[in-house]
Amino acid sequence: MTRALILALACLMPIASAAQTSPGTTAIAFAPVTQAEVRLEDFLWLKRPVVVFAQTPADPAFIEQMRLLEAFWSELEDRDVVVITDTDPGANSAIREKLRPRGFMLVLIGKDGQIVLRKPTPWDVRELSRTIDKLPLRREEIRNRRN
Repeated sequence: MTRALILALACLMPIASAAQTSPGTTAIAFAPVTQAEVRLEDFLWLKRPVVVFAQTPADPAFIEQMRLLEAFWSELEDRDVVVITDTDPGANSAIREKLRPRGFMLVLIGKDGQIVLRKPTPWDVRELSRTIDKLPLRREEIRNRRN
């Protein structure tokens, strides 16, 4: 039990020293939120939720996915991603009921609220970023930034 608590806290606590920024820029530290803190509707048209489900915070797939997300957080931050975790199947959260995961699952949801991707194994941030960049709304965002 103590190990699970320590692991959960370690996953949720951002490491400020890992974020290096140049003068005049502000980086947001990796800070996933739990399903109990938010609703998917809170992010409609604002963020792209990446929901990571597991049966327990000690699940090796969950630990690996969180490590990958944290290591390349700046790439996801640029794409308006918010990471939501749900490691308590007993809580029967609204997010869990809507997305119906079985064991470990990674789900990418677009800003429009549509499910873009479901993966039963940890996924590399590079592939996740490519998937986001192919979305029509993301392409429009890129075009608008160039102009």
